[in-house]
Amino acid sequence: MEKFYKARDYLIEQGITEPHIGVVLGTGLHQFIKHIEVKNTIPYSDIPGFPVSTVEFHKGNLIYGKIAGKNILIMQGRFHAYEGYTMQEIVFPIRVMKLSGIKNLILSNAAGGINLNFKKGDLVLIDDHINLLAGSPLSGKNNDEIGPRYPDMSEPYALKLKELLHEKSVELDIELKRGVYAAVHGPNLETKAEYRYLRIIGADMVGMSTVPEVIAANHMQLPCAAVSVITDECDPDNLKPVNIAEIIEVAGKADEKLSRLFIKVIEAL
Repeated sequence: MEKFYKARDYLIEQGITEPHIGVVLGTGLHQFIKHIEVKNTIPYSDIPGFPVSTVEFHKGNLIYGKIAGKNILIMQGRFHAYEGYTMQEIVFPIRVMKLSGIKNLILSNAAGGINLNFKKGDLVLIDDHINLLAGSPLSGKNNDEIGPRYPDMSEPYALKLKELLHEKSVELDIELKRGVYAAVHGPNLETKAEYRYLRIIGADMVGMSTVPEVIAANHMQLPCAAVSVITDECDPDNLKPVNIAEIIEVAGKADEKLSRLFIKVIEAL
């Protein structure tokens, strides 16, 4: 707890007080920042205890700003197991944001579409997930001050937030599909056989993030929801090579509609 409070107190010293909502921006998703009144931008490297993003397309800043009269904290880039971080390190910022006062958490990511009905650029609301990462951020001695030893995960993504995202997507005439997200270690993309396996076990899309953060949020009883941007189509029978530059490009094209959706949801919270 001392590490969490040290980071939280540092943020208070930087003028970050009473944030209402936390947002995590995934790979190639940054246009949301243009729509907010930015009050402070703090590099992760300046915050005690924060990991430092080693992925070149994750900016590595914690941004404090305002939308529709609401204070928000934005993670511009996140952390992944494939960077060598432990599960506990990956979720450290989520816990600090909760201790700072956020009441809701909205996450985004780039994902490969396993469901053949998903196409590049689609937005998909995560209904549920499959954790194929090595372990859980709750491993080790439980900290009862944060949450219970055995948190319930029957609805890891808050129904109220999911309903709100759906409602606002209809208002904006943005198609928002639904699906199950599988989290894998990475950083390599999957083989044909792995895509077939993921489809068999019920995954509609696959990525390398989000699930640890959602587990940590549920542990702290922090309502959360997440949207994936489909950046590549993972049909094992028609699989084509994909490079990260193409994934970033597709995410960037879908970023504008995702930003509009998030803004509408935040205004309604």
